[in-house]
Amino acid sequence: MPVRARVRGAVALVGLLMLAACDEPHSAAAQQAAPPPPQVTVVAIRREAVPITTEMPGRTSAYQTAEVRPQVGGVIRERMFTEGQEVKAGQQLYQIDPASYQASLDSAEAALAKARAAASSAEITVNRYRPLVRARAVSQQDLDTAEATLRQAQADVASAEAAVDTARINLTYTRVLSPIDGRTGRSSVTPGALVTASQTTALLTITRLDPIYVDVTQPSSRLLQQQRAVASGALRRDAADQAPARLILEDGSEYPHAGRMQFSEVIVDQGTGSVTLRALFPNPDGTLMPGMFVRARVEEGVTDRALLVPQQAVMRTPRGEASTYVVNAQGVVEPRILRTDRAIGTNWLVTDGIQEGDRVIVEGVLRVQPGGRVNATETTMQALGERNNAAQAATPRAGG
Repeated sequence: MPVRARVRGAVALVGLLMLAACDEPHSAAAQQAAPPPPQVTVVAIRREAVPITTEMPGRTSAYQTAEVRPQVGGVIRERMFTEGQEVKAGQQLYQIDPASYQASLDSAEAALAKARAAASSAEITVNRYRPLVRARAVSQQDLDTAEATLRQAQADVASAEAAVDTARINLTYTRVLSPIDGRTGRSSVTPGALVTASQTTALLTITRLDPIYVDVTQPSSRLLQQQRAVASGALRRDAADQAPARLILEDGSEYPHAGRMQFSEVIVDQGTGSVTLRALFPNPDGTLMPGMFVRARVEEGVTDRALLVPQQAVMRTPRGEASTYVVNAQGVVEPRILRTDRAIGTNWLVTDGIQEGDRVIVEGVLRVQPGGRVNATETTMQALGERNNAAQAATPRAGG
């Protein structure tokens, strides 16, 4: 074989080998360029009726408070209660020495008896003079004088009766009584102390703690938003019923008894721009004490067509906007910018950016890209919540 022919054959063989070597990477790259679509879990968004609650700071205050002061002066003979105990309205607390007041009552009753005797004598004289005047045995002037004396005697009787009533009242005031049901505080006096009528220092303070008030503050702007939502129909509120409320205590625990809102102030605080609202809570165990800091969760109303998106499906863009991924009918991922109103449990209440029926990715978000295809497995909000609760309950045991 000529040399030139052998060279041509060798060149052709090398070319074929090079082509084969180039085809193998291309085929492998082609296989790697078409991976299967990632698997994700989605939740279909549905409209539902959701109660809207708001959390506000507040402090507790006593339902009733009475500062007990003496209404008559004298020496305290006896204290008839134990500090800190519960007392009833009308229960005796102190006994002031009644001797001088008993004497005053006895004197007033004697004066009344004397006045009644004088009135009786004057009445007898008038009754005797009237027939004698007709017989002209007694002058008309004598009868007029007798009748005037009778009226004066009757006035003396009325004055003496009032004096008896006053003396009896003062004697009653020596028994210092509780004006309300409640718990007693510290006594400022002991037996033997001298007290005076209407003194500035209270003998003790009685506080009624069951029920108890909770005064919370809310920005006036939020109050205006609620009023607009109710007026537009976006928020439904039962006007005939008072809004229910729950309490979160200082240690983070939830107070077991529910309360109800009573009223809202009509004046806005100029310093804070807030309005004070008052709620009433039962306090049978005395857990709540006046002055405690609490947080109240108040139900503003119910929105009938709320769109809730699980919090785990919501991310933040570099600009701080809330966003999520939605899988459309073709299985393609679409990014959405959301407008959120508030958190309700483990969900966000969304007012814009999503529609009923949209399928939101709740699991596998890190494996998707906008515009890419995915294999979506649908679950429900209830099943997702149960799964998350189970995972949270298992976490401490796994860590322990």
